[in-house]
Amino acid sequence: MPRPALAALQAEGLRRTVAYTYARVPYYRAKMDAAGVRPESVRGLEDLPRLPFTVKQDFRDAYPTGTFARPLQEIVRVHASSGTTGKPTVVGYTAHDLEVWSELIARLVVAAGVWREDVVQIAFGYGLFTGGFGLHYGCERVGACVVPASAGNTDRHLMLMEDMGTTALVSTPSYALYLGEIIQDRGLRDRLRLRWGLFGGEPWSEDTRTEIQRLLGIVATDNYGLSEVIGPGVSYECLAQNGMHIAEDHFIPEIVDPASGEPLPPGAYGELVLTSLTKEALPVIRYRTGDLTALIPEPCSCGRTHVRMAKTRGRSDDMIIVRGVNIFPSQVESVLAEFEHTKPHYQIVVDRVNNVDTFELQVEASEEIFADRMREMHEFHQRLSSRLQSVLGIKVDLKLVEPRTLQRFEGKARRVEDRRKL
Repeated sequence: MPRPALAALQAEGLRRTVAYTYARVPYYRAKMDAAGVRPESVRGLEDLPRLPFTVKQDFRDAYPTGTFARPLQEIVRVHASSGTTGKPTVVGYTAHDLEVWSELIARLVVAAGVWREDVVQIAFGYGLFTGGFGLHYGCERVGACVVPASAGNTDRHLMLMEDMGTTALVSTPSYALYLGEIIQDRGLRDRLRLRWGLFGGEPWSEDTRTEIQRLLGIVATDNYGLSEVIGPGVSYECLAQNGMHIAEDHFIPEIVDPASGEPLPPGAYGELVLTSLTKEALPVIRYRTGDLTALIPEPCSCGRTHVRMAKTRGRSDDMIIVRGVNIFPSQVESVLAEFEHTKPHYQIVVDRVNNVDTFELQVEASEEIFADRMREMHEFHQRLSSRLQSVLGIKVDLKLVEPRTLQRFEGKARRVEDRRKL
């Protein structure tokens, strides 16, 4: 769709969503009234910054269904977050919402190379988490055969891959790395038919993509979504692997400064904010995702005209403050990608000793490093330590460990252990 036509479509959707939400959700009506915004005053995209932000705490405050725009009698499914830090955020879907969701996932999987002749094995958990069901129904919509293997039981996954002729894997990138190592160890690569990998649920780097593609012999694409917005399907990579196309006919993206909330210019990195345009059960207005990214307005070689978002650099709440310095795990991963003998497996341990913060980084290094003479290994350690200190701005207690030493994850990777909170 040409950009002017898309902007007109978004403006119409914004007016409709604001009026609909104000009329049906008392929680949102109170927020808009407090901000001095009436639905009739919102006429176009230029009025978007006047609307108040929505944050995750709003869903918790209105738990379980205080942000729903439809009664439970019209809700056909609910999902929810894990609730590990308090009350879970509960999200609802009408039958129309599920149709829209399936359509968005269908776009995602086709852009990633999957079509009706494929066998798609899903290694996301099935339950309140949106990932498993979201990808499941979208893959079925394009006519692909779905193997709902769910999370865990790696031996069963490998058996099904071989016996069912699985051609596409859906999982977190962390689990794909884990599977790839096992497949390599057992010499299974030539017995599998894997071609595509559709990965999401956590940030991952280009270095991780390269390693996954090497281990599994696939084309690995990224996709993005949040339960509060709809689940997976908000944005997705095409085979150009150059940013994730945002479904702009269903969502309006903004990039704001994480601290001030002020809009940032195109191309600048900041916090992604999303407004839904077509949701019935749970419309969201200016939802602060906490994810750090940038928008890419230039046309994509695939021909799609929707704006793309860069790979997320992590979350604003993933930031660790060590001795007054702001550090993101993605910074560590970017440094490791510069060095030939490091693997994309690391663990950050933050502690406090004698009232002073410590920052320990455990990194898996290649077997060649441990086979080298002590002098070469020491020089490599020094170069990596120096580079980390330069990028992070603090002293790093670097520990090189042998391959397969650090924990592997079947779900989202947990890279940071902050013992100061224990």
